[in-house]
Amino acid sequence: MNIPSEFDSIRPFEPEELPEAYDRLIADGQFRAVIAYLYPGVPFEAIVQKLHQCKTNLDFQVAFCYAFLQGLIDKASKGCDMDVRQIDVERRYTFVSNHRDIVLDSALLDKLLIDAGFGTTCEIAIGDNLLAAPWIKDLVRVNKTFIVERSAGIREMLASSKRLSDYMHFVLKEKNDNIWIAQREGRAKDSDDRTQQSVLKMMAMGGEGSVAERLKQLHIVPLSISYEYDPCDYLKAQEFQLKRDVEGWKKTKADDVHSMRTGLFGYKGYIHYHCAGCIDAFLDSLDPGMAKGELFETVARHIDKEIHRHYRIYPGNYVAADLLDGNNAPSPHYTAAEKAAFEHYIAGQLAKIDIPGKDEGFLRERMLTMYANPLRNYLAAK
Repeated sequence: MNIPSEFDSIRPFEPEELPEAYDRLIADGQFRAVIAYLYPGVPFEAIVQKLHQCKTNLDFQVAFCYAFLQGLIDKASKGCDMDVRQIDVERRYTFVSNHRDIVLDSALLDKLLIDAGFGTTCEIAIGDNLLAAPWIKDLVRVNKTFIVERSAGIREMLASSKRLSDYMHFVLKEKNDNIWIAQREGRAKDSDDRTQQSVLKMMAMGGEGSVAERLKQLHIVPLSISYEYDPCDYLKAQEFQLKRDVEGWKKTKADDVHSMRTGLFGYKGYIHYHCAGCIDAFLDSLDPGMAKGELFETVARHIDKEIHRHYRIYPGNYVAADLLDGNNAPSPHYTAAEKAAFEHYIAGQLAKIDIPGKDEGFLRERMLTMYANPLRNYLAAK
């Protein structure tokens, strides 16, 4: 495929570029150490041979990522499923989802698209702040990832956003592939999921026609992701306190790597993905004379409502809301045993936090809020 050179710095590798990328990965000591950790007892030469048998990015995902993700689901969850009844597996979409886990949100979507009968997976938007080493950048570009340049200066941001939007439109129109992008920059640490209008404004910079027509050309599908337990909940709560207590505190790349590892291998309980209907018809229904600011706000609210009303709500969500509200009455939404199990889980996660001036009450409230907010938004959307 003839891909414009303007996309070279952000796009995934093309099939003819994969052998050279494989060779760089194979020669990298950190990559070799990760492979040894993930595949204990498997000779590295066997990994190398299998890599070079992958002629396309999709081949790589099927050969390596699919089995790895199935293993994670088996070891660290009670199961993972996706409802695709409102979309057509023969079409291509831009999945806009809430953002819980740095790696798994999009990775599991790829696996679930294969399970659902899609002929392809999706190209994944990832911030360049997460590319902590050259081999990670190579690996994600092998894995159908395109790069969101967040570290660019103010002057460069406009051009960077336009290039990103043009590339997304190119993926849908010319490459006939899906896209995943989070509804906001970074994870919603308190699980109060809201679409940032800036994301929609970026998406509407590419394409042709009116703003609504440009968004329609991306065939947006709101996607709800519901983890019963978030392995990173205690890290997010810890971050809230550090930001509160330490002036100018910011996460390091090492913090991001630790969050990625914790999210990948930590216990997640049940995992459910739910695709709402594509919003093309909704965009067609909007007043063509609507001001741009009002249009972006209206579309963001619509995506939010679709995400919120398709959450899967677990007993822990109800328990967290009742604990925050001081409601100790018996509930039809959970048993006494489920309540005790959830409180035990929260206590165990809190015990993992080791920071100066640990504020147990504040940290517990932050963690409970993470589990209560999806329920609150679900009830409001219903």
